[in-house]
Amino acid sequence: MYGIALTVAACLRAGTRADVAWLVEASGLPVDDWSAAVAFTPGGGRTGTLVGGALDASLADRAGRGGQGRLVDIEVTEIDALIAGLPIGGRARCLLMPAEALPAELWDLAVARQPLCLVCRLAGDLVAEAHLFTAGDVAEAGDAAAELFARRVGGSTMVDDRVVSVFWAVPQLVIVGDGPVAGALDRAGALVGWHTQVITEGEMARGVIAGLSTIDKVVVTGHDLELTGAGLIAALDSDVGYIGALGSRRLNDNRRDWLAYRGVTDLTRVHAPAGLDIGADTPATIAVSILAEAIASAAGAAQTSPLS
Repeated sequence: MYGIALTVAACLRAGTRADVAWLVEASGLPVDDWSAAVAFTPGGGRTGTLVGGALDASLADRAGRGGQGRLVDIEVTEIDALIAGLPIGGRARCLLMPAEALPAELWDLAVARQPLCLVCRLAGDLVAEAHLFTAGDVAEAGDAAAELFARRVGGSTMVDDRVVSVFWAVPQLVIVGDGPVAGALDRAGALVGWHTQVITEGEMARGVIAGLSTIDKVVVTGHDLELTGAGLIAALDSDVGYIGALGSRRLNDNRRDWLAYRGVTDLTRVHAPAGLDIGADTPATIAVSILAEAIASAAGAAQTSPLS
């Protein structure tokens, strides 16, 4: 739901129809993110994807038909699976709803990447009503919802005439720069369940980082001051929760001077050099030290060694 939130919010503000679908049940299909969703707009527009794209065409064909949400059953054939790059076919059940039929506050909370619980009451296969819950009131949604929410990962379950869907954002780790440590961070971040991305172009870094939230992390690495400087400026302008600058003291001094020349002087949010002092001396151990610092920072246990 998080990846489509900005697009859907913009559609609602503009009065443009958007239909939103997310996974409720899956059999035989590999699902790596139960918080994923896809949005369809008139004219064939699409944002997001479900199960590697295996469900998108079927959902697109059914989007835009009426103003009420409904359960949709989809069979993924072996040919469909092959096209989507899946090992086998299977079956899926999704909820497909006009965005305007969902609680209006959902989208601002999703943009902020807050954990959410959506409870939809069914009348047959149609959605009669939808209610949104957050961490503060999820207990009021019932035991099934509270138990699913407590797992801290996305998921859905059906209880009697209700579909309970929990959306829990996966932290993103954006690595700006290249080199052995960037590669090690990419692999290590994936191991702890984060979505990782290595970016080596400044404009792309600015665009990606602008959409990050407090649960996300940015690490800059490499000697390209234009690239890493752009990454740091974007991170400092965002709500990102952890900012790390990898490199020697001299390199970080150069980054500080580059930023100061451009009017950026408050660097107290930047961890530099990035990583806990554990004696790391290889790309892999340096990556571990940075991940540990990022995790500790999220828990309020890490001290920033400012770049300034």
